[in-house]
Amino acid sequence: MTLLTTHHSSPAASPARSTGRSVLPRLAKAKTAYAARLLPFDLVAAVEREGRTPRAGDFVLARVERLGQHERLELATGRRAQLHAGDEIVVCYGSRYAPDQYEAYVPSDLGPCDLVAGGGLASRVQCRHHRMRAPTTLEPVGLLCDADGNALNLQHCGLPMRAPGATRVPVIAVVGTSMNSGKTTTAASLVRGFVQRGLRVGAAKVTGTGAGADKWCMVDAGASPALDFTDAGVPSTFGLAPRHVEAIFATLVANLADAEPDVIVLEVADGLFQRETAALLQSGAFREMVDAVAFAAGEAMGAKAGVAILLERGHRVIAVSGLLTASPLAMREAAQAVPVPVVSNGDIAAGVWLPDLAAVRSNERSRRAA
Repeated sequence: MTLLTTHHSSPAASPARSTGRSVLPRLAKAKTAYAARLLPFDLVAAVEREGRTPRAGDFVLARVERLGQHERLELATGRRAQLHAGDEIVVCYGSRYAPDQYEAYVPSDLGPCDLVAGGGLASRVQCRHHRMRAPTTLEPVGLLCDADGNALNLQHCGLPMRAPGATRVPVIAVVGTSMNSGKTTTAASLVRGFVQRGLRVGAAKVTGTGAGADKWCMVDAGASPALDFTDAGVPSTFGLAPRHVEAIFATLVANLADAEPDVIVLEVADGLFQRETAALLQSGAFREMVDAVAFAAGEAMGAKAGVAILLERGHRVIAVSGLLTASPLAMREAAQAVPVPVVSNGDIAAGVWLPDLAAVRSNERSRRAA
């Protein structure tokens, strides 16, 4: 059943339908999340619920029923808006993989669900870290649909997929041991360091959960352009087929390269053992497009194990940084355990240590040629 419609309604519409101008004003009053920022509002003709099965990426209008862990919603601008019970919000359905927070999946119906990320993902929590509160609960009003009754989906709003291929721009990827190992800070520090040297830097977060905080860190460090996987049409990369993740990765790198920066910095979410991360690091697209890897870790043991895994898989590791560099003692331990420099984020951002881009690029070209 259609709950709300725009001017596409006919005079003979069912009494259960609101006419004309009820949809867009209602959406205008709703808080639209970062993950739903690409919604084509001009195409919204109805909000429908009955007989609908949500899919990852579907835009949904939902009412906040009870506040829990996420009391604020990140808007398209990056502002974190306070939520209140009774608020209507526009978010996307999407699954989430976050060992420090939630494991959640897109439900099979439009019944009550959870806000599983501050960037605006609706899902149902399967399990949570013991430090996390119960999630904020949502009551879906309905999927946002076009005049033909088709559910509007983020995949139709993203960048066109591009084939992988070698770029002329040096590409450095930041990977880590796990969530919260310091990957974003390391990536932003690299951006800042290169910008301080007068270089133009493009940056992207290529996998993860739809939220803008990590991208904003890169923007604030001076990256231009800065993208993330939501720009490629997905609210989350968790659960996607490896080929889809590769296509997203290749698309983001290609679009950054089009801007002709001097260097590209990428962040890959989660840790080396997360399924989508592991598959991407072993993919042909990653090997073809990435010249060097910086590794973020929280302690020396993780640094040693992670660097060993990356080297075994044929990646060129140029440095270890991340959370462990907050401790001089942890840095000394790591320096004794790994065959690459251990560098603080502060030194990277200040340009005290940065990789020689010409050497990085020349080395990688030689390796590929071999």
